[in-house]
Parts: sequence; structure tokens; C-alpha cells
Amino acid sequence: MTDVKITRKNNSVVEVTACGHTGYAQSGEDIVCAGVSTLIQSALLGLLQVAKINVRYNVNEEEGSLRITLPERLTAEERHDADVILNTMLCGLQDFYTEYSDFINLEVI
Repeated sequence: MTDVKITRKNNSVVEVTACGHTGYAQSGEDIVCAGVSTLIQSALLGLLQVAKINVRYNVNEEEGSLRITLPERLTAEERHDADVILNTMLCGLQDFYTEYSDFINLEVI
């Protein structure tokens, strides 16, 4: 099971954490785990390389975990860009959750 937790503050995502492998298929063949990972990692790349936001992140490949934390203070433009990127990621994760809820736990707080 992959646990994904999205933390919001003032209607904006401020932190994303994901941990665990979905168990949908064997390692290296698990398309659900790969899809979830791709969505979250693409959001991280968008924040860093496209929006140029200096987010904090931590990856642990052994545990299959990734945490992304946005800075507390963002300009209005950075907040807008982060919202667009992270809400798009969330749309994808919610779609995956609808189809694969036996393998993904999605919590939005």
C-alpha cells in the first residue's frame, strides 16, 4: 500500500508525503506504483525547474518515500504556480485512487 498525504493550508498544498509500494505487481512491473511516483516526482520537478521554487524534499528509495515541503513564504506568482502544479498532481492522484483504492491510501488534510 502506498500512503499519500497532502497537507493544505489556506486552500493551498504546503506538503506532500508518499511512502510505501502499492503491491499491485512485482517490483519493476508495478504500473500503479510507477504512475503514482511519476505524478509526484513530476510535480517536484515542476516546482524546482519550471516554477523555480526552492522546495525542501527528501527521498528514501529503500522505503519508497518522498516528502516535498514548500517554503512558508512565497510570492503571489510562486503561490499561483505551486497551486497549479500541485493541484494538477492531486487531480492525477485522485484519479489513480478512484481506480486503485486497494493499493493507494490518499489523505488530504
